[in-house]
Amino acid sequence: MTKNLTYAILGTGALGGFYGAKLQKAGFEVHFLVRSDYETVKQNGLFVESVDGDFTLPQVKAYCDVTNMPTCDVAIVALKTTQNDVLPQILPPILKENSMVLVLQNGLGIEEEVAAILSDHKIGEHKIIGGLCFLCSNKVGDGHIRHLAYGKIALGEYTINSEQGGITDGMRKIASDFESAGIEIELAPDLLLARWKKLVWNIPYNGLSVVLDATTEELMTDPNSLALVKELMYEVIVGAKSAGRNIPLSFIETMLEHTRNMHPYRTSMKIDYDEKRPLELTAIFANPLKTALSGGVNLPQIRCLYQQLQFLDARNRIK
Repeated sequence: MTKNLTYAILGTGALGGFYGAKLQKAGFEVHFLVRSDYETVKQNGLFVESVDGDFTLPQVKAYCDVTNMPTCDVAIVALKTTQNDVLPQILPPILKENSMVLVLQNGLGIEEEVAAILSDHKIGEHKIIGGLCFLCSNKVGDGHIRHLAYGKIALGEYTINSEQGGITDGMRKIASDFESAGIEIELAPDLLLARWKKLVWNIPYNGLSVVLDATTEELMTDPNSLALVKELMYEVIVGAKSAGRNIPLSFIETMLEHTRNMHPYRTSMKIDYDEKRPLELTAIFANPLKTALSGGVNLPQIRCLYQQLQFLDARNRIK
């Protein structure tokens, strides 16, 4: 009988808290690294308010210090990319031989950061799997997560030089666990392609939600903002092509239709902006722009949006 994988959640927020709670509810051993609401979670557990049915975990294995956590089979990186400066301190202690690292973050260049950390700490060859989350979820209080829609994750294995990694045993094992927890999984043989496809949504909606102070519904119902969304999506496809990845133009309509079917949604970047937290501009904007430029392609609409966001982000966080 195969032993169940054990999981460590690094970042118990809207995303990590949701998926970790679903895994624990399904019977898996999950350890949560919790920061600001540690005392509440330690005492009362986690409450998930979900379109799929609310549930409470009265007790969870919560830690505020990673050195007190056990090593686990899978380390799930669910921090915002703006917090990745702490990864060299919190990731290595929970890894053991043959641990896998599942990176549930947005943008490009994330797995390379993790690979560099593992190399610097000389802790062996660990499989790194990227996860693209199609999830509408917010953390609305201490230990309280509100899941509004979706939840699917596309998994792809990281390879050096962005070659296609195929569908590996590690991906299948994680997929099996997540699916048994009621989480839809897509296995992606090409992680880089999957990341560019996610950017088709993330760049226009996250960026414009901040610049235009709008929900997804408002962006979709106004003809001018909708035109901007489409133009930005097209540029992402152009950027992907410069990196050797082809996304069909029909994918734009697919993403638009998904968004039309959402409840009015305040994007994660808009929430960060409203809470005066740093915006995830490097991973979602700067890295794709840099990649496209290295391929000889300029993306003027995305660059314009990025520059506006840099200005707003800097002004927003002036003490």
